[in-house]
Amino acid sequence: MTEASQDFDRAKLVKYFKSNLTMLPTHYTQTETNRMTLAFFCLGSLSLLGELESNVTEQNRLDWIDWIYAQQVVPTGKTPDANETACGFRGSSWSGRPFDPHATTCEFQHYDTSHVANTYTALLSLLLLGDDLSRVNRKAITKALSLLQQEDGSIAPTFGSLERDVRFIYCACAISYILNDWSGINIENTVEHIKQLQSYEHGIAQCPQQEAHGGSTFCGIAALSLMDKLDEGVLNKEEFIKWCLLRQISGFQGRPNKLADVCYGFWIGASLEIMGHFDLVNHEEMRAFLTKCQPKMGGFGKDPESYSGKSFQLSFALIYGRCCLILDERTWNSRN
Repeated sequence: MTEASQDFDRAKLVKYFKSNLTMLPTHYTQTETNRMTLAFFCLGSLSLLGELESNVTEQNRLDWIDWIYAQQVVPTGKTPDANETACGFRGSSWSGRPFDPHATTCEFQHYDTSHVANTYTALLSLLLLGDDLSRVNRKAITKALSLLQQEDGSIAPTFGSLERDVRFIYCACAISYILNDWSGINIENTVEHIKQLQSYEHGIAQCPQQEAHGGSTFCGIAALSLMDKLDEGVLNKEEFIKWCLLRQISGFQGRPNKLADVCYGFWIGASLEIMGHFDLVNHEEMRAFLTKCQPKMGGFGKDPESYSGKSFQLSFALIYGRCCLILDERTWNSRN
C-alpha cells in the first residue's frame, strides 16, 4: 500500500458507490433524465477501485446491461426514418416506452431522443459490464452524429438543440473511437473548431472567444488525442502546459482566481497526462487536498467544506477525484 492510498477510506468509497447504484438520494430526482450518466459514475468508480466484479452479482450485471439497451433509440424501420436524428441512448426511461432491451425498431415519439453524452456513458457502462456491444445499432448512431455536427465543426447534444460546446465534441469523438467508426464526424472541421476554442491564455474554452476553463480544456485536448490530431490541433504546447500547471493552488482550480475543486484534479491532471507532463504536478499537495475532501458518508465533495452527494456537480467530483488519485499513485510508485 502506498502512502497515498493510506489516506483514503477505500471501504467507504465502495459502500458509497454501491449504495448509489441501488438508490439515489432524494435530491437527485431532478437529474432523472441523466440517470445513465450517474450510473456510469458509480460503475466507473468501482472499476477504478478494482471492486466492480466482486461487488456486482452476475444477475445485476445482466439486468443493468438490459436496462441500458432498453434506453436505446433505434430506427423506425420506415423510409423516410423519423428517428434518423434521434438514434443513440436516452438518459433514462422517462419517456414511458415499454421495456424492450432487444428492440431493433421503435415508433417515432416526440421529444424521445438520444443525447450525445448519454450515448457516450451508455457505451462505456456496457463495456465496463463486459458487454460485447452486439446490440448497439452502430450505423444509426454514426448517422445521427453526422446530423448533430454543424458547419463550423461544433456538435449539438441533440438534434435541433441550440447548445454548442466542446463537451459534445469530446463525447462524439469518444463514441466514434469506441465504435471504431469515424464516418459520423468531419475530423478536419472538428480540429479547426477546437483551434478556434484556444484562448489568449492558451487553455481551451467551451465556445469561441470565451474564457479558458479546466473542463473544456480536457474535452478539447482529449478529443484531439482520440482523433490523433494533437500535433496539429494544439496551437502552443508550451503555453498550454504552463496554463494547466498554473491552475494548481493546492488542488486544481478550473480557471484563474477560483478556489480549488476536486473535479479539476481530473480535468487538468488528465490534460497534462495526455500531453505527457503529469509528472510536473505537485503530487504531495494534490494528495493532501484530496484527503481533506472526503465527507464522513464516503465519496468526495468538491472541496473540504462540501457535503458529499449534495448536487449533480459532486457526482463529477466523486469519480474524477478517484481518477486523479489513480494517476497520482502511478507517478508516486514510479518515483519510489
